[in-house]
Amino acid sequence: MPSPCILSFGRYVPGNRIESKVIAEHWKRGSEQAEGLGIIEKSVPSKDEDTFTLAWEAGRQALETGDIDPEAITAIFVGSESHPYAVKPTSGMLATALKLNPFCHAADLEFACKAGTAALQIVKSMVESKQIKAGMAIGSDTAQSKPGDPLEYSAAAGAAAFIVGMPSKKQSGICSIDATLSFTTDTPDFWRNAGEEHPRHAGRFTGEPAYFHHVITTAKKIMEREKLNPEDFAHVVLHMPNGKFPTAAAKRLGFTPEQLKLGFIVPHIGNTYSACSPLGLTFVLEHAKKGEKILLVSYGSGAGSDAFVFTMLQDGSPLPKREGEGEIRRLSYGEYQQVAGKS
Repeated sequence: MPSPCILSFGRYVPGNRIESKVIAEHWKRGSEQAEGLGIIEKSVPSKDEDTFTLAWEAGRQALETGDIDPEAITAIFVGSESHPYAVKPTSGMLATALKLNPFCHAADLEFACKAGTAALQIVKSMVESKQIKAGMAIGSDTAQSKPGDPLEYSAAAGAAAFIVGMPSKKQSGICSIDATLSFTTDTPDFWRNAGEEHPRHAGRFTGEPAYFHHVITTAKKIMEREKLNPEDFAHVVLHMPNGKFPTAAAKRLGFTPEQLKLGFIVPHIGNTYSACSPLGLTFVLEHAKKGEKILLVSYGSGAGSDAFVFTMLQDGSPLPKREGEGEIRRLSYGEYQQVAGKS
């Protein structure tokens, strides 16, 4: 029996950027901290952009590029930790705005930076169990950071959307979703209490016992279970909280920089939280070749990782460019505060 596959995908990243050195200069710090994180610049949402609008752009592109009837989509799950409303579903707004089938399973998910991959797991399972024929999984965030905190160098904005279904004569599919598993523990490395505006983190504790333990353990387990080795994968996407962590984790797992290359987007986009590893996957899917295998491992603080094995069913092709896409506007720190609605 064929595996569920990604039929189509879309993404959206705001054109605003702020360079790490600009943030460092504002706080009268040396550039060493920013350079150590491996982030040159990050994306910044405009005042009229939020998690919903970013997700809508990504979802619309997935429908249009796949030439998929919105009425065929009967499930939508949206992962984010920056949903516009504390009580009002982003998924419900998107189901209507994207003109999906109103008889639609819909829910918002939150698990730090892995809520987007959790959405993909749910939709894949619903397709596999024949509850639905096709569904949409979205990771979207406008990440928050306290001004002056190290997170300010990385917390970014973006969205990635995937339409999942069974392959058919009409929709052969871009890649099959061969396997997935999750690893979860209670590891409080990052949190935001109710009523607080910005998240807090446990500093260096976010490294070994949090990110590295979960990403490496999950990657090893899925390779062991699927009887695969590092060299079996043409491409690898690991969660990218910064440029340093995924590079180090990939090396410890036996992957080469070349395997990481296509999906390694963090230096010029930043950490888009729930959209982070899903966005990396979209860049891989544009250029991977038929038959190539892809490993994706997300990470969400609190803490857990989701791992996926994909196999390309056809050669990838670049997403069509939107009008104005690629026009980058680099902001001063004052513009960053104003554009991002921080003042």
